[in-house]
Amino acid sequence: MSNLWDPSRTQPETKVVMPGDTIPAIFWNAAKARGDKVWLRQKELGIWRIWTWQQTATAVREIGNGLLSLGFSAHETASVLSNTNVEWVLSDLAILSAGGVANGIYPTDAAEQVHYLCDDSSTTILFVEDDEQLDKALEVRERLPKLRKIVVFDMEGLRDLNDPQVISLAQLRELGRMYGLEHPKALDERVAACQPEELAILIYTSGTTGKPKGAMHNHKALVYTVRGYNTLIAQDETDERMCFLPLCHVAERLGGEYFAMYTGTILNFVENPETVPENVREIAPTVFTAVPRVWEKFYSGVMITLKEASRLQQLAYGWSIGVGTRIADLVLAKQPVPGSLKLQFQIAKVLALNNVRKLIGVHRARFLVTGAAPISPDLVRWYLALGLPMLEVWGMTESCGASTGMPADRIKPGSIGPATSYNEVKLDPATGEILVRGPNVFMGYLNQPEKTAETIDKDGWLHTGDVGTVDEEGFFRITDRMKDIIITAGGKNITPSELENELKFSPYVTDAVVIGDKRPYLTVIVMIDQENVEKYAQDNDVPFSNYASLTKSAEVQALIQAEVERVNKKFARVEQIKKFWLLDTQLSAEDEELTPTMKLKRKLVQQKYAAQIDAMYR
Repeated sequence: MSNLWDPSRTQPETKVVMPGDTIPAIFWNAAKARGDKVWLRQKELGIWRIWTWQQTATAVREIGNGLLSLGFSAHETASVLSNTNVEWVLSDLAILSAGGVANGIYPTDAAEQVHYLCDDSSTTILFVEDDEQLDKALEVRERLPKLRKIVVFDMEGLRDLNDPQVISLAQLRELGRMYGLEHPKALDERVAACQPEELAILIYTSGTTGKPKGAMHNHKALVYTVRGYNTLIAQDETDERMCFLPLCHVAERLGGEYFAMYTGTILNFVENPETVPENVREIAPTVFTAVPRVWEKFYSGVMITLKEASRLQQLAYGWSIGVGTRIADLVLAKQPVPGSLKLQFQIAKVLALNNVRKLIGVHRARFLVTGAAPISPDLVRWYLALGLPMLEVWGMTESCGASTGMPADRIKPGSIGPATSYNEVKLDPATGEILVRGPNVFMGYLNQPEKTAETIDKDGWLHTGDVGTVDEEGFFRITDRMKDIIITAGGKNITPSELENELKFSPYVTDAVVIGDKRPYLTVIVMIDQENVEKYAQDNDVPFSNYASLTKSAEVQALIQAEVERVNKKFARVEQIKKFWLLDTQLSAEDEELTPTMKLKRKLVQQKYAAQIDAMYR
């Protein structure tokens, strides 16, 4: 696909980049080999602070020795309750170096969820980010008899705290320095004693159906998968990534932290989740992995900016994206691109496309990676038209992340690509469910052997719960979750995710849940994009006093109706949405309707808003 981009640096890398059979072994080998090279960058008080491999190693050693000084034993669990930051990575690597099990907790989790996760994992040491997260821990610690110490990263606002169970990260590092002088080889002995088959990390599923389950991954699977990632999309020390997704999620933990550790890629941490659009323009990553919602927001931002542009700018963009689209269509169809069109694309880049890429912050990107949820094929084509290969990967917590991946030279929008080289993927002949088998598949669910038995069959196949198809080239396509397929009262099988993805392509829609099982027609619950809809209302003099009044205004209802009608044109009559209802409450990750990754919980939404759903069928 070199007509649009150069895929040469996305070719698989099969040799071992950094030796080591466990995560801490790879880290310490990498720190020794890379020394004064930069690994981590984090913005503090408006200034980017760098962490070399040697500085990182010093901090990890001090924290690790600090854990040993607190009596932390091999195989004990320590948890991290924090937003994504350098301290998260330092703590994680220190826990693993001490021979422990590292568990992550979403910073948006409520106190009761923190209690459940610490109790279920038998957490003995809890790292928390700041006073807000500490409050949650203090609220439930009386019910956590195994919890010995709470370590706080940021002590701002806690200077006068006098609690024998709570210490700062700085104090822990000081304890580690003292312990290291007395026991200089203790941590290295723990690293050497760590075995590939031993439990390394717990990743709790987001719990869209019931209580979160702790997926257990050993060192062997993590190392195997990280090496496998380089056979999918190669990275090296010249690359820069942005680290901003939750580190307790498999995508950022494996594809961000551990993959960057293995390859030497520089990890840049955003200031906070709200500053991602601003930080990405500063960082300009060469490799950018994000969830579809991020890609949708970037697209929406460009569309909103375009509406405010001059007529000449709009015409320049329209012509330029048209050229990019024509080339993308030819490349996707594996047809040659005429020289005249290539020349036009160079002009299009100067006229508009380079500016669009800079506006987003992807002007240095070699490729973009999307995963964790379905994405609209039209959105993939839009990024391709900008000259950016967008590669969709698919996997799950239980498969250590990506199990299929799109090759850079054979992109098929709407597909999740063929099986990766490091695992097998097939369809269940009876149900169409996608099954995965390989050394990357997890050990099972902590304390839930019956759930493990339901998920991994006797032949070692992981039952993913996703239904799909596979074409003659081995490219898989997700059609839906097994539990989400809708069968209407008329007997028509509907795949709701296809409709929902089309709706989310709108700059005015954040998420959508299509309803219709055993019903006469389809309806949808829509969560609007607050920022873009508020701007639309202000630009069009639509009066509103709060979020609820915004969703109920006739003009906003008409705006969303137009988006529904746009989507309906792409589907057969029996698959079209007849009515919609706008969620009239602002939701955040703390609300029960949303997962920590900001996806609406289908089952809970249908239960909670049953009255509104029934009203759409009267």
